[in-house]
Amino acid sequence: MLGKIISIVDNMVTVRLSIDITQQVNLINLHVVFEDKNTKIVGEIQDIQNDTMICNIVGEIENGVFMPGFSKKPSFKSKVRLITGDELVLILGKQQLEDQTQVAFGLSTVYQNYQINVNINQFFSNHFAILGNTGSGKSFTVARLLQNVFANPKAVPVSANIFLFDAYGEYTHAFSKINQISPLLHYKNYTTNTSYPDGELLQIPLWLLDVDDVAQLLGVTTSMQLPIIEKALKLVTILKNDDEEVMQHKNDIIARAIMDILVSGKDSTKIRDQVMAVLTNFNTKDLNLESLIVQPGYTRTLRQLLYTDKTGKMQEMQVVVDFMNQFIVDGLELKTPDGSVPFSLIDLEKALNFALISEGVLKSDKVFDYANILSVRLHSLVNSDAAAYFNYPDMISREDYIKKLITTLEGYKAQIINFNINYVDDRMAKAITKILSKLLFDYAVNQKNRASMPFHIIIEEAHRYVQNDSDVEILGYNIFERITKEGRKYGVLLGLITQRPSELSETAISQCSNFIILRTLHPKDLEYIRNMVPNISSAIVEQLKTLQPGNCIAFGSAFQVPVAMRLNRPDPEPLSNNADIEKLWFVAVDENHISPPPQATVTGTSTFE
Repeated sequence: MLGKIISIVDNMVTVRLSIDITQQVNLINLHVVFEDKNTKIVGEIQDIQNDTMICNIVGEIENGVFMPGFSKKPSFKSKVRLITGDELVLILGKQQLEDQTQVAFGLSTVYQNYQINVNINQFFSNHFAILGNTGSGKSFTVARLLQNVFANPKAVPVSANIFLFDAYGEYTHAFSKINQISPLLHYKNYTTNTSYPDGELLQIPLWLLDVDDVAQLLGVTTSMQLPIIEKALKLVTILKNDDEEVMQHKNDIIARAIMDILVSGKDSTKIRDQVMAVLTNFNTKDLNLESLIVQPGYTRTLRQLLYTDKTGKMQEMQVVVDFMNQFIVDGLELKTPDGSVPFSLIDLEKALNFALISEGVLKSDKVFDYANILSVRLHSLVNSDAAAYFNYPDMISREDYIKKLITTLEGYKAQIINFNINYVDDRMAKAITKILSKLLFDYAVNQKNRASMPFHIIIEEAHRYVQNDSDVEILGYNIFERITKEGRKYGVLLGLITQRPSELSETAISQCSNFIILRTLHPKDLEYIRNMVPNISSAIVEQLKTLQPGNCIAFGSAFQVPVAMRLNRPDPEPLSNNADIEKLWFVAVDENHISPPPQATVTGTSTFE
């Protein structure tokens, strides 16, 4: 007996101790049982002050089964004792891995070296989050957890599809040994390093992207830009050709753009300049500045008909209008691309420019302001190193592309696919992460047998990509929020790894069912965790401030109660260690052979005084 209950307030039980606490081992966070006849209420010791102990009720044991939460409270006459070993197994589970339905997580820091094993389905069939300050051990936790999944050579998860978005290139070598566990296991590394590739270069076929994907790529800022992108995608597949139908479309677009200018009411000089600008940049063999217009008694070029007289009038305006009208064809239909016609960034740029004049960018300053920025960004992309990520070399279907993502160059099925996005800026990294995640989600949604091919998307530095951004206002949805709300039924599960949970999408993190939280210090993040994470107590929040690196508190649907534990160091380790300043700064000096110090190179004209 530990003592006698003296108060019960909400789920907190205060016990007057009858033992000499100075003669006991540390009891904080151990579990106690309040037993009365056939009732066993389980509590966790939160605090001990002098001769009183405060416990938090965490569940009850009934008919040999532990049930989290509580429907009743202990009576004041209940016996108060420490939990037994058999009862602890009901809460934390057996220490031995029984079969492939479980994976080892870590060792309890409360019950010394007690191994915590978790049911595969209860953890990996739900979205999860791993939170903690920089240096708290998030990367080690992710690496160790996934290494544990693949640790048993007798239970090989051959059909796993784990896509890891690696913000710093930390995991490039962390999974290189899984093939040593079983020849059926393989790891694939994609890189964004175009100069010194350390894996297969990440490339995405443009023709598999839809309007929303291209909008992400070009960083749209308003929904008014979406119709222009949609028109460009409809145009790009036909503008690649030169058949009669394509020529009709081109002539129709150019003629309509010029007609808008001709009837705009502007002065003739401005009309002339704008028409000539259009035909200089967009023209066909039938419709260009040198097109011949035959009139009774003379033949002139279109360029000649655009001249203005001394009074500033365009005398042949009606002739130009009549000439343009013959190229306008009503009823021409533009079809949405279905991914069957490949095209390049250059093709898309040409199509976008046609779409811009089709949407009236030349006749409206307002349209020009929000539309022309798309052209500028696409042109910058075409001429940047990032163009390599979208210049896919061969025609490939959506299904074959997904299959290729999970297949090594040697033709083996890969279980872990790492996207090293360390070599692109934040905007491009965010676009790539969203585009690939949407491709995977759309593929899963269209599977004949729902959730038959699960995808796990794990995002490092998730606060940079999974945000409360403008996607909902512009596109109508945020892909990560959609995955967290709808993904489970299609087998698409999200893992969010971040040091700044307060910057995450509130919807995304609220849909996570399991949490592994390492040391967290920032008051804003602690308050965010307190408010957004379900079933977290103030006592747990306080513990987060003092956790050692590698130690964590795990809770959620995969855990009966919040569990304090530590994970073993991964092998191989991710490249996430701090710089060894002591080793890098100081070198051994031979006093007998001291050379003059190297001259520092300082740019600019500043001097040090």
